[in-house]
Amino acid sequence: MTAAHKSLLLHFILLCATFLCHGKDLYFNDNKNLVLPGSYNIPWMAGIQDFRTLSLITIPGTHDSMALYGGPEAECQVLSLKDQLRAGIRFLDLKVFRLADTLYVMHGVMYQHSTFKEVLDTVRAFLSEFKTETVLIRVQPESFEKKTVNEMVRILIGNDQNVWVGSGMPNMGQVRGKIVFLQQSTFTLGIPLINTIGKGSDKVSHIKDKDNTIIKQLNEATEACGGDNAVLTYTSGTGFGTFWGMFLTPKRVAEKVDPWLNQYLMQFYPNQPRPCFGIIATDFPGIDLIQTIINLNWW
Repeated sequence: MTAAHKSLLLHFILLCATFLCHGKDLYFNDNKNLVLPGSYNIPWMAGIQDFRTLSLITIPGTHDSMALYGGPEAECQVLSLKDQLRAGIRFLDLKVFRLADTLYVMHGVMYQHSTFKEVLDTVRAFLSEFKTETVLIRVQPESFEKKTVNEMVRILIGNDQNVWVGSGMPNMGQVRGKIVFLQQSTFTLGIPLINTIGKGSDKVSHIKDKDNTIIKQLNEATEACGGDNAVLTYTSGTGFGTFWGMFLTPKRVAEKVDPWLNQYLMQFYPNQPRPCFGIIATDFPGIDLIQTIINLNWW
C-alpha cells in the first residue's frame, strides 16, 4: 500500500469516527430510523419506586408528538410513535380534530396520518409488552367541540381499567401498564396539568433568548413538582410569524436547543437528590438527551 493510499485510508477512518460511528452524541435527532444500543434500557420506569407520585418524576416527552408531516414549518418529530416509546418517551402531546364519528390527529390544518384510536392502540400494545411503564397523554381538541371530544375519548376508553382518568395524583405503583390522561382547559379527563409556557414563549427570534426562557420555565417546574398537578415544560419553538426568526423552523430551533438543554441539565448531576422538573417535552430529541432526562430520577 502506497503512502497516498494509507493517507486516504486514515482519512476515511477519521471521517467514520466523526460522522458515521455511534461515538457521536445524539442530543438532537432527525433520523427516522431508530437505532438503540443493545444495552438500552427500554422499560426505564421499572427503576422508579412504587411509592413515588408521578408529580415527583422527571419525564421525557415530545411536543406535538405526531407532527411528522406538513413540511418544515409543521414537522416537530421524526420518529414514529412506536419508536418514540421505545426510545424512552413517556409523555405524548396530541392535537385532535373530530370529523363525524372519528378523532383525527392533526397539527393545525395538517392531518398526521393517524386517528386517535390508532394512537391508543399503539400505546396499549407498548404497555402490554412493557408492563412496568406508564404513558401520559395530553389531548388538545383542534376545534371548539370540547365536550364532544371528551365524550368521544370516553367512548374509546370504554371500561378499560388500564386507563387513568381520575383527577387524583397517583403513585407509580398505581399506574404501571396504564395510560394516564392529563387535563387542561379544553380537555377534562385525568390529572390537572400546569403548563410553564408563557404567552408567546414558543416564538423564537434568537436562540439565546429561548435558552433563557427555558431556564425560567424549568425553575418554575421545579417549584411546582411534587404537588397535586402534573407540570409540563415545552422546550420547542419556531420563528414562524416573527421577523428576525423567520427562517427558524422547529427543527432548526431543536438542533440548537437540544444539545444546550442536555448540557444545562447535566449540571444537576452532582446534586443529591437531583431536582425534579416534571415533564420536559422536546422536538427532535436524540436518545442521549432522553437518557439525560431519565437519569435525573436516579438519586
